[in-house]
Amino acid sequence: MRILVGCEMTYDFAQDTPVVAMLNVHASRFSDLERPDYLLTVPAVPLEGYRDSFGNWCNRFVAPTGRFMLKTDTVVRDHGNWDPTEPNAPQDAVQSLPADTLLYLLGSRYCETDRLSQFAWDLFGGMTPGWGRVQAICDYVHDRIRFGYEHSRPTRTALEAFEERRGVCRDYAHLAIAFCRCLNIPARYCTGYISDIGLPPPHAPGDFAAWMEIYLGGRWHTFDPRNNSPRIGRILIAYGRDAADVPLTLTFGPNSLIGFRVTTEEASPTAPA
Repeated sequence: MRILVGCEMTYDFAQDTPVVAMLNVHASRFSDLERPDYLLTVPAVPLEGYRDSFGNWCNRFVAPTGRFMLKTDTVVRDHGNWDPTEPNAPQDAVQSLPADTLLYLLGSRYCETDRLSQFAWDLFGGMTPGWGRVQAICDYVHDRIRFGYEHSRPTRTALEAFEERRGVCRDYAHLAIAFCRCLNIPARYCTGYISDIGLPPPHAPGDFAAWMEIYLGGRWHTFDPRNNSPRIGRILIAYGRDAADVPLTLTFGPNSLIGFRVTTEEASPTAPA
């Protein structure tokens, strides 16, 4: 299967403004790209690429005063299967976890494990550790939070999502991640593209999405508390502790986002890349 992915974001900047953009497909999918997903800007400005501490690819630049556009696109070769499940995957003992997973047991900016720990153990502590417990967390978060773009707030934490019972995909991910960490399950926040391929219409307008990866049975697995069902064509851009680590754009000055378009759709087998 071939999947066309890309985005176009238009800003108005009140002054020349430094920006960091995290919009390229993650290195784990580089071999699946039919062509490089270069980040293009209008007007053109010099870009400096680098990898952050999590290995995500970033571009830094200075956006000039006025209207400024970022865009990127590529075609990704995908196996076309639904997200895999592994119901028998066990929870690893903390003392057996690889050292590089321990970071994902700790509280972070949006995932207050210290304030949610008692709730987590009261709700899920009696369950058998492993895949079923993580799925129970996803079921609970999916049912508890009411989705709506009108509920979006960039400062909402996992605890606030738990209390307010509303939010967007990042809020679902933050709450589920926090619960997992409270139960000694490594959990990391992911952002990227999710398609509606294989789902009946109508389809929602294109957007970026947030989900989580959970370390069980010696490897990372995908869970999606917002949709709470497998998807075809899930394409990672970046991962970190929570949304603070993986902003799509980080701007160091006043601006307005005046245009936003995200594409995730199946490309025909013969369409040019």
